[in-house]
Amino acid sequence: MSSHKRRPVIAGNWKMYKTAKDTRSFFEKFKPLVEIGGHCDIVICPTYPCLSAAVEEAHGSKIHIGAQNLHWGKEGAFTGEVCAHMIKAVGCSHAIIGHSERRQYFNETEAEVLKKSVAALEERLTPIVCVGERLEEREAGQTGNVLIQQFIGGIGGLTTEQFSKILIAYEPVWAIGTGKTATPEMANEAHAIIRREAALRFGDHAAGHVRILYGGSVKPDNVTKLMAESEIDGALVGGASLDPVSFASIVNY
Repeated sequence: MSSHKRRPVIAGNWKMYKTAKDTRSFFEKFKPLVEIGGHCDIVICPTYPCLSAAVEEAHGSKIHIGAQNLHWGKEGAFTGEVCAHMIKAVGCSHAIIGHSERRQYFNETEAEVLKKSVAALEERLTPIVCVGERLEEREAGQTGNVLIQQFIGGIGGLTTEQFSKILIAYEPVWAIGTGKTATPEMANEAHAIIRREAALRFGDHAAGHVRILYGGSVKPDNVTKLMAESEIDGALVGGASLDPVSFASIVNY
């Protein structure tokens, strides 16, 4: 399961920040800073109202745009929801699925993570499927169990072909927005657990190719150490992705 063939991915999750106007000024500053680098895939995930502006601004660049969530239905009477087809139609290529904030505040379950992942894949969107343990689970020594349960319940329901088209993001919930970061070694260990589970379910080849991103207080000053770990294939960046200069320095790690 060698890592030399896995192309790194640096993704930014803007959460509930920025208007369309803010989005345009971000791209104006960000694009020139990342023009030269071709060593990784860049994905930016703004809020729904800013997706069109982001797609327009990213046009002609190597930057991909993703949504932060989607509804698993094809269309219908789901007031306030947005389906994969609409996200694809705007010009997006990615969607974050099962972020810990969705799980925590909107009670998203593994069954929903699976349904949303399948819905995204049907529209040829790349799901960035999130897994990760809470602080009390880590302190109780349950990290491995939690990751395996989340994997089996959500990702494990995919076919091998579907699995080959997803990205996974490991986000220890206790490290999101708290300034606490898992040490590179801790993150690498968690990624190895996820990759072993992938090998059991989908085989060594699939496990060796799936890209697993780390998320949780990634900043310009810790990204290089994280990316040096063998099992870490990229980053899902929160707060530091809101600033064009700091996000560019993460992309250009």
